[in-house]
Amino acid sequence: MSIAAIAIIADASATTTAAAAAATSAAATATAAAAPTAAGSYPIDIWGLVITVALVAIAAGMSIVMRLGVGRQMLWAALRSLIQLLAMGYVIKFVIEANNPWLVFALVAVMILAAIQITLSRASNIPKGLALDVFLTLLVGALLQFVFATQLIVRPHPWYAPQIVVTMTGMLLGNMVAAIAVAMSRFFDDMASRRYEIEMLLSLGATPFEAAKSSIISSVKLGMIPTISQLASSGIVLIPGMMAGQVIAGADPLTAAKYQFVVLAIISALTLLADSLIMLLVYRKPFTALHQYIQTV
Repeated sequence: MSIAAIAIIADASATTTAAAAAATSAAATATAAAAPTAAGSYPIDIWGLVITVALVAIAAGMSIVMRLGVGRQMLWAALRSLIQLLAMGYVIKFVIEANNPWLVFALVAVMILAAIQITLSRASNIPKGLALDVFLTLLVGALLQFVFATQLIVRPHPWYAPQIVVTMTGMLLGNMVAAIAVAMSRFFDDMASRRYEIEMLLSLGATPFEAAKSSIISSVKLGMIPTISQLASSGIVLIPGMMAGQVIAGADPLTAAKYQFVVLAIISALTLLADSLIMLLVYRKPFTALHQYIQTV
């Protein structure tokens, strides 16, 4: 066989191989295009929302029949949650599309102000005038979360990415609100129950912090129980919302797990700092300038 013939055969073989590879690549692309993500495959339409609300209504009806006392509150909370989440969804969508840092931080500021009101409404038997203390605590927590979680760990582009800043701030505020409300309620109730012990300690020369120390410790521990329990049970007993949402939306489960761990760990650390900070800000409220105990609840 001549050299020219061999060259022709080799060229034809290469052309055939290239054509086959191109066909395979095209088929793979077509398959990938034809396979929608999980979010596109399983959309939640209006009937899905109706069925969900109906299930809550059935549970609330059972509560009313059994006189458990939580049926109406549960139904109202579910309807309120639906309205609030849909409204926030539209707001976040608008902020993401606008891609403006001023809108991002304006939304975060509104979330913090709403968190103050929710914290004060959830806490029971607390004195008036704690709004500034709660605001400072939430603001410090949000700033630390923005610096460490957003800028040092996730490092989004742009640096103010709404889908990162707003969602992570919302998760953090939700945990801090619950922990701070529980800690403040426990602190002032415990101080009231220890009134005579506190007065005795003060008469023996103890400082207000020394007299309130045991109440501070028990309040921080109580406020941290749900956060620590969630952190410890995640992955085995519980698949948290952020990881579950990303997996349902078609994200890589390993990537979703990393994000979820970062969020839970950061939230736990900052919630502990927030609980400690609010105690340092409010523990002097039951004391006068002369270190005398006064009843606040």
